[in-house]
Amino acid sequence: MITFEGLGLDARLVQATDALGFQNPTPIQEKAIPVLLSGTKDLVGLAQTGTGKTAAFGLPLLHLIDAQKKHPQALVVCPTRELCLQIVKELELFKKFMAGVHVAAVYGGTSIGQQIRDLKRGAHIVVATPGRLIDLIERKAVNLEEIQYVILDEADEMLNMGFQDDIEFILKNTPNRESTWLFSATMPPEIRRVSKKYMNNPVEVQVGKVNTANVNIDHQYFVTNAQHRYETLKRLIDFNPGIYGIIFTRTKADAQEIAERLTREGYDIDALHGDLTQQQRDKVMGQFRDKSLQLLIATDVAARGIDVKEISHVINYELPDDIEVYTHRSGRTGRAGHTGVCISIVHSREVGKIRQIERIVQAQFHKMEIPTGKDVCRKQFFYFMDKLLQTDISHGDYETYVPMLEEKFADVSKEDVLKRVAAMEFDRFLKYYENAEDLNVRARERDFGGRERIGDRFDSGRKRDTRGREFGGNGDYARLFVNLGTKDGFYKASFLQFILDMSDLKKQVLGRIDMKEMNSWVEVEKSFSEKMIRAIDGKTYRGRRIRMNDANSR
Repeated sequence: MITFEGLGLDARLVQATDALGFQNPTPIQEKAIPVLLSGTKDLVGLAQTGTGKTAAFGLPLLHLIDAQKKHPQALVVCPTRELCLQIVKELELFKKFMAGVHVAAVYGGTSIGQQIRDLKRGAHIVVATPGRLIDLIERKAVNLEEIQYVILDEADEMLNMGFQDDIEFILKNTPNRESTWLFSATMPPEIRRVSKKYMNNPVEVQVGKVNTANVNIDHQYFVTNAQHRYETLKRLIDFNPGIYGIIFTRTKADAQEIAERLTREGYDIDALHGDLTQQQRDKVMGQFRDKSLQLLIATDVAARGIDVKEISHVINYELPDDIEVYTHRSGRTGRAGHTGVCISIVHSREVGKIRQIERIVQAQFHKMEIPTGKDVCRKQFFYFMDKLLQTDISHGDYETYVPMLEEKFADVSKEDVLKRVAAMEFDRFLKYYENAEDLNVRARERDFGGRERIGDRFDSGRKRDTRGREFGGNGDYARLFVNLGTKDGFYKASFLQFILDMSDLKKQVLGRIDMKEMNSWVEVEKSFSEKMIRAIDGKTYRGRRIRMNDANSR
């Protein structure tokens, strides 16, 4: 089996990997490092998150840096502050035995003055988020003309977040680079365009198939009625008492609402969404990392770049519209050799979408039964008993209290003591789940009037159009015009997320979305059209005023 030394790395870097306990490179490292050590070849690296991509570019980058030259020689661009800091942390570990090599982090939400001072001290490697880097370029606080190596990490996420123009601006401002290294979990058309425009015959290194799911993840789905989605979520959390995970929602309003409801019910949870200040975001992420929070609820945009190890579960409160988004969500668990579970809560009409995702990510999805109330109580009971048996009593002078305990419980049997312990811990669960209903959608049956039973309700059988809207029901839609399109960096799923976040509306009120290069048309139930127009019309997006109005009134 190949070793890091066998890849041809500097002996000081091999010493660092040994100190970190890394004996053998991961597949992406084994394939990418020999190519990158030349310093002259462009590379596109395709691999899921958690497969060791930072070391795949970080080790050869440090190998190529000349510590004698006191100017930036390498630029790493990534989508978020969290990922920026994570990359810097790992580079610091890798360069432990390389004196004189300096790394600077450049990101928004903190003092730009301190970052300018860090750059002036002579950073060899700059790790940056796009917005803050462009700010520094325009202030002439950083000179990228002598940059030799540019690395775009999580490139697909940066493009999904609308950073395409920023990336192209940065690449234009590094005219003398010797090579460009692009790392991504998926390969959307935008990545192909960037690679063709700014890279010279790149070597493509791929681990697994593009868009395929991590083999260490168990993909499960639970079918329930739409009105039971929250109760199903709560029951699944209770059924997994040791859970440490992320719950994904479509909108920031959903994230905040669900976090507040679960917090009121005693769960250690907080929300991560676009309305938080950087200070609030850092506080939430700090609590999640040190496991003060058991669960984090987030929108896709807010969760970009989160790199937290040992996440046991990812829960899709609702399925995303885009398959690539599912790949990113599920990739938060099952990292670095660990196993994980990705759970999706769906209603019966979404089972077809599960099959579509299953085909594209090439992973089997397991249909699971939503646990009954008794199942939850039983699982919690055994979890508590295991914790009780594993409790460390070697520390502390517990022997002192044994005589007093024996005297206190002299007239109480061992069985009664155990019952009382169980009652103290489980009284809340037993009462809550005593008459818990079945949340599963069962086989369909009909009532005497011919209506079809779905779960615990009867459907009138009214026909629907191809988008699931009822004929003769509440399918009265307004068609709205908006002056945003694919040229603004949107694809359909990110545009949907954007308008839902801006308007705080539910996806259920939307109909068809038609996107063009410069404009788009959105169908929304008439009763919500004015709210959407008020929320979006007149706002700005990347310096441009958004115009939204009824398409029929233009």
